[in-house]
Amino acid sequence: MFFIYYLIMINLLGLILVLNDKQRAIKNKWRIKESTLLIVAILGGSIGVQFGMNFFHHKTRKFKFKYGVPLVIVLQLLLLYFFLK
Repeated sequence: MFFIYYLIMINLLGLILVLNDKQRAIKNKWRIKESTLLIVAILGGSIGVQFGMNFFHHKTRKFKFKYGVPLVIVLQLLLLYFFLK
């Protein structure tokens, strides 16, 4: 049960970070590091980061995000499949 709550929280964090970075980009303010966004994705927030990227049209052209985040999602799903098998 803890794992489900963790996934919900980390994905919400990823979504909020992408939204916050988008708002900062619009206002030409200090930005959230790309490495921070990617680390949150790797730690389980990949779906939240991907959803935020698509919904807010943010970082969708960056190679690391365009291909890296979907790759992380696939790897996490494979890991989950083999863990639950």
